Order: sequence, then C-alpha cells, then structure tokens
Amino acid sequence: MYAPNSKKSNPERRITLHVDMDSFFASVEVREMPELKGLPVIVGSDPREGSGRGVVSTCSYEARKYGIHSAMPISQAYRLCPDAVFLPVNMKLYAGVSAGLMELLKGFAEKFQQVSVDEAYLVPGPEIRNFEEAALYALRIKDEVHKQQGITCSVGVGPNKLIAKIASGFQKPDGLTVIRPEDVREFLFPLHVSKIPGIGEKTTDTLKEMGIIRVEELANYDVQLLSERFGKMGLRMKQMANGLDFGDVREKEGVKSISRHGTFAEDTNDPVKITRSLDILAESVHSSLLKHHSLFKTVTLIVRFEDFSTYTRSKTVPIWTSDLLVIKRTAIQLLSEFTGRRRFRLVGVGVTKLRERDERQTLITDYA
Repeated sequence: MYAPNSKKSNPERRITLHVDMDSFFASVEVREMPELKGLPVIVGSDPREGSGRGVVSTCSYEARKYGIHSAMPISQAYRLCPDAVFLPVNMKLYAGVSAGLMELLKGFAEKFQQVSVDEAYLVPGPEIRNFEEAALYALRIKDEVHKQQGITCSVGVGPNKLIAKIASGFQKPDGLTVIRPEDVREFLFPLHVSKIPGIGEKTTDTLKEMGIIRVEELANYDVQLLSERFGKMGLRMKQMANGLDFGDVREKEGVKSISRHGTFAEDTNDPVKITRSLDILAESVHSSLLKHHSLFKTVTLIVRFEDFSTYTRSKTVPIWTSDLLVIKRTAIQLLSEFTGRRRFRLVGVGVTKLRERDERQTLITDYA
C-alpha cells in the first residue's frame, strides 16, 4: 500500500475510491473453472491456431507475462503463447457477476458511479473521516468482493476521481494504493504521461515530440503552448498532471450510447458486404434502442482497416428520432468517406446523445 506520508489528513478533504476488478473476464472464468488457476488464460475470439481475426478481450496476469494485453489481435496472442487457454467471451456470465458486484459496492457508498462492467467510483459516508480510515474501509471492500464473488480487485483512494483512478492501477493485481492530498505530486510526477486517463498513444507520441515524457514535465509545461497544440485538452492535461479534477461522483442516469460492431471473416472492400454488415448492425442497435425506450440525435460510424488503423465519424441529425432508416442512411453517408481506399477489417455503428422517449408525444421519425 503506497503511503509516503503518515501525517493525519484533513477530515474536510473529499475522499474518493476507485474499485477496479483484476482481469475481470479471465478472473470470472478461473473462478468457474478452478483448474485454470495459475495458467495463462485468454478471453476473446477463436484464435484458429493463429489465423483468428478477432482481438483479446482480456487475459490473466499469467498471460500478460508473455506480452499479451487487451485489444491485441488474437492471432498475435496465439503466436506469443500458443499453449494458453483460449476461451470465448461469455457476456451473460460476466454481466451477472457485475450486477452482484455493483450492488455490493453500492452498500459501501454514500455516492456511487459505475463506469464500466468491472469498475466504479464511490464516496464513503461521513463516518470515514480521514485517509487512514479510508484505507481500512478499502480493505473491507476488497475482502467482501473476494468472499462474495471469489475474485480480486484493486482499489485506489485519493482526494478526487482522477487520483483514485490512477492509484487503483498502481499495484495490480489485488492492490491498494492510498494517495493523500499532500502526496499527490510526489505520486504523479515520476509517472509516464500515458498513465493519465485520456492520454492515448497518439497524444503520448505528440507530447514526446514536445519533450514531455513524465507527468512532472507536463505539469510544468507552458499552458499557452499546450493550448496551441491541443486546444482545450491542453489545459485539461495540465490540470490533470497537477492532480486537479473537479468531477463529482454521481450515478449515471440511463444508457448514454448504444453501439455494435463486427469483424469480417476476411478483409474486404466489397461494398455489398460492407453495406449488408452495417444494415445488420444498425438493426441490432435499433432493437436495443427500442428496448430502452430511447431516442437518439447522433449516429457514429467506426471502421477498422486491414492494418488495424481505426477511425470514427459522427453526424448529428436535426431531430430526436428512433427511426431505423435514419441510422442506416446516416451510417452509409459516413461510410462514403472511406470506401474504395483500403480493405476493411471491422465496421461498427452506434447512436449517442440519447434521451428517454415520451410515449405521450407524437414523434416525427424521419427527416429530408
């Protein structure tokens, strides 16, 4: 447990916990099949002895020793560790475990925010008065998760969501990292900039070109130069590098987006195949949209080419609607930018900017 300063913390400080399951899908599979414990387990699509076309969803820590990680092509994972145990994704199983986990965590929280199937933020009640008590509280959470669900989690404790999030990944698996307000910079500054949420591979490369590799360098960089290069994100990155985060922990209200994607059996630039795939995906999105009694305002297209380069395009339509034809038509319009260029590996379609449908209203569901 990282705790560089033993001084008592100000009870008025906000205390936030981020709870993150360890290698969630793989851990659940090992729980179901204890004979897999200690083995490299990879959850994803069928590797087909190295010719599989999907990606790794997650893998056990034993598999990560071979350099395998989430989103890696399944064929590459097979080449790195052909003797690994490859399992298909079982979302029904994982969703059931997730539901139980989130109910468990809610019982520890005055404020609660689930952010994915296997992670959540929580703010404890006023009985947790300082970071020492929060550390003991986190140990109780970890113990209950293991007892009730048979898997481990890592917990980060910090003065805001940002620090708690980074801290939870600091000592995985089965870790606990507590960062008091006075220790934030000492904790953050030595880290690589990629450890800050939202700074991906491309941004990391750009920052490196600017001579920024560590968080301390980003924290002390001229904000004007950052803004010129990254726009509003430049200021946000500098704030995060200094440990600042003004976001509140709050329960999300309803579903925020719905999307589906599919990988072709073989890379293709056949417009008929691509359009047919988009139609099927759009119909699945539409079915889920109706199930949630929702309207959308924005359609998003995702394409991935044979070299794994991935692009996203979105278009906002004039009115709130739930029309399937609008989803299909807009996706095809967005696709036109990419057709005839390279062979497609994957396509996806989604809808965002959702709101609940008011059944009392008569809705126009099409537009010119």
